[in-house]
Amino acid sequence: MDRQNLTLMTDLYELTMMQGYFRHKDRNETVVFDVFYRNNPMDGGYAISAGLKQIIDYIENLHFSEEDVKYLRSLGIFGDDFLDYLKTFRFTGDIYAIPEGTVIFPREPLLKVIAPIMEAQLVETAVLNILNHQCLIATKAARVCYAAKGDGVMEFGLRRAQGPDAGIYGARAAVIGGCTGTSNVLAGQLFDMPVKGTHAHSWIMSFPDEYTAFKTYADMYPSACILLVDTYDTLKSGVPNAIKVFKEMREAGIPLTFYGIRLDSGDLAYLSKKARKMLDDAGFPDAIISASNDLDEFLIHSLKDQGACITSWGVGTHLITSKGCASFGGVYKLAAVMGDNGEFIPKIKLSENTEKITNPGNKTIFRIYEKETGKIKADLICLVGETFPEDQPLLLFDPQEPWKKTKLKPGSFTVREILLPIFKEGKCIYTSPKTMEIQKICQKELDTLWDETRRLFNPHKVYVDLSSRLYDTKIRLLDEMSLDY
Repeated sequence: MDRQNLTLMTDLYELTMMQGYFRHKDRNETVVFDVFYRNNPMDGGYAISAGLKQIIDYIENLHFSEEDVKYLRSLGIFGDDFLDYLKTFRFTGDIYAIPEGTVIFPREPLLKVIAPIMEAQLVETAVLNILNHQCLIATKAARVCYAAKGDGVMEFGLRRAQGPDAGIYGARAAVIGGCTGTSNVLAGQLFDMPVKGTHAHSWIMSFPDEYTAFKTYADMYPSACILLVDTYDTLKSGVPNAIKVFKEMREAGIPLTFYGIRLDSGDLAYLSKKARKMLDDAGFPDAIISASNDLDEFLIHSLKDQGACITSWGVGTHLITSKGCASFGGVYKLAAVMGDNGEFIPKIKLSENTEKITNPGNKTIFRIYEKETGKIKADLICLVGETFPEDQPLLLFDPQEPWKKTKLKPGSFTVREILLPIFKEGKCIYTSPKTMEIQKICQKELDTLWDETRRLFNPHKVYVDLSSRLYDTKIRLLDEMSLDY
């Protein structure tokens, strides 16, 4: 999209805190904030990273316009000294992130901000807004495509999305997650993605009869002729009229390269089986049978189990709105503050809920793969500067139940750091791949998951462990804080 000034797309308290830092703290104090989520969406075994490209655009265009400052002055809570500072505000910090299309897991930083505290505080809301939405839709799409077992899945939820931005960026996220294309023409233009579509019931109803509507459409789009057959009677009218048109196309010497029918209502399993037999008997065994009608990964999985003869799926409402999981749950937490000696002082947030206790310090993530299969063994969150040579043994343990341990033999695993530098001193040093390239990355990433992790029901959870140094730091801080209180 055209770059927008989203600077005021923030919660008011980010700005009131900024003014507090401006007046009562060292405004140049460098801090570390982590973005992470606590539980996989939809009770799944993984999530998909998406949204980084929009975050880059947001950060690069981050500034307070004259109109912004004028509005903030009108609120009557900001002083002239602070507003004057905002007139020259720019982001000068560092950002690290897990690239788009990467599989991600709970509690690990999928984005890290290292910046003066005022700058790091301001970007919280927008960063969470972008990541929470796009990671959610990309994950939903990956699950839907997994259920389709290699069939093409098209995203067409624009008319049901919660607003234009949700429709546009949701379409991009869905394609990253595996969808073959989108019905959203603007998203196709902006992100160079395939756009696809057929026709509506209104097209059929606007003609004197169904056959004429089919014939007219086929004459206009012979190389993309998918006919909607359930406007009147699917098996008695729709499919026979579609077959009649296909026969006429073949007799006229028109190549049948991409053709078939779409079902949008009724018992999709039963109708697709009947339609398949009718098409095969008429000599069109390669005709596509596409289906829509409030599909999600669970319904597609069920239809597959029932032997439905559907080879292409159009998924709209339940994909673009992430049916069954309304939000991703990403959070933005302070992890460290720079001390006078130039070293980061780790910070930790306590909670009565164990899962809400944060991991302190300036961290990175190493992904551990089983060398023989290339599958993910675990993710290891550690402090920046730690290394884990592949020719030495590696001890992994559950940070919640540390007596549960696994020792990997030298040479049996490979290690990859997945939190990469995106901004250094306010300048972007990372080039985002095109959307269709990210989709390929995502498919390779999904192949590194065990089938047990990808399954829709009771998936196996990938271990996210802490290094010994990070674990010891966390325990020390917890002990110190328990003594203080």
